Amino acid sequence: MKLYFTPGACSLAPHIILEELAITHTLEQVDLKTKTTINGIDYLSINEKGYVPALELDNGHILTEGSVISQYLADLKPDLNLIPVNGEARYQLQSLMVFISTELHKPMGSLFNPKQSHDWKEASTTILSKRLNWLKERLEAQSFLTGEQFTIADAYLFTVLNWAKLVDFDLTPWPVLISYLERIAKRPAVQQALKVEGLI
Repeated sequence: MKLYFTPGACSLAPHIILEELAITHTLEQVDLKTKTTINGIDYLSINEKGYVPALELDNGHILTEGSVISQYLADLKPDLNLIPVNGEARYQLQSLMVFISTELHKPMGSLFNPKQSHDWKEASTTILSKRLNWLKERLEAQSFLTGEQFTIADAYLFTVLNWAKLVDFDLTPWPVLISYLERIAKRPAVQQALKVEGLI
């Protein structure tokens, strides 16, 4: 399978999952400004939505949306427990994935937009601060989002929180989140993904 990615973008999360699962894969970098891949392919012919990630499956089909791709990958090796197989625990994890996508990814990602107004940035910052306060309470009591087991939600949260330094969003009011980022960054699979993407 092939993952279409942009270094440090939300495609980092499924890239981390690929490394965690040790699944054979290839990568193709996408320039989001020109919508072309490093091999000169029109990315819109692969994913007409125009953003990453996209996963080309072994049957040639394309799967999009990072949170869905991460769930698909984790289900390939259920014994590694990156996602609960079924039952309430699975829905609780999916709830976290939606929370990260809508309540963290969107407002944090919006801070990259140079055309965003000052008022909009203030509103985004206020929303993020409220959501991070909730995360703080959760991560003060446990090592990972669902307890003591690393899951796909941690790969996604790590990716989004890493954007804070790129958009000048100060995480120092939440030292537990800084410790969390440092802890996740030490995982061999995370180190490998970061290295391959040229981020370390």
